[in-house]
Amino acid sequence: MSVTRIVPNIATDRLDDARRFYGDLIGLTIGMDYGGIVTFVGSGAVAPQISFALEGGSGTPVPELSVEVSDLDEVFRRIVEAGHPIEYGPATEPWGVRRFFVGDPFGRLANILAHEAG
Repeated sequence: MSVTRIVPNIATDRLDDARRFYGDLIGLTIGMDYGGIVTFVGSGAVAPQISFALEGGSGTPVPELSVEVSDLDEVFRRIVEAGHPIEYGPATEPWGVRRFFVGDPFGRLANILAHEAG
């Protein structure tokens, strides 16, 4: 037996906000849209992950979602231009990621990150 996917599910009646934030701003594509549920997917072949933490690193709160992107500066620019609140960063962390925290339209704290080239 193997786990092939882990998907956080966020209850909302604001699916258009989800499409704009996670689709237009962050760059995920819609993998499934049945009207009452929209699932966003990224690209790449990464094994499913789930994390549990005492804190978010560098003294930050634990974010509810972490989204790795290929161009952190571009995503940051889009999110700032759209007026979403930046809660932390951008910061280069000692463990090799650049990241920022943003409040999404649903009150969730999202960790947007990119691994440093090394």
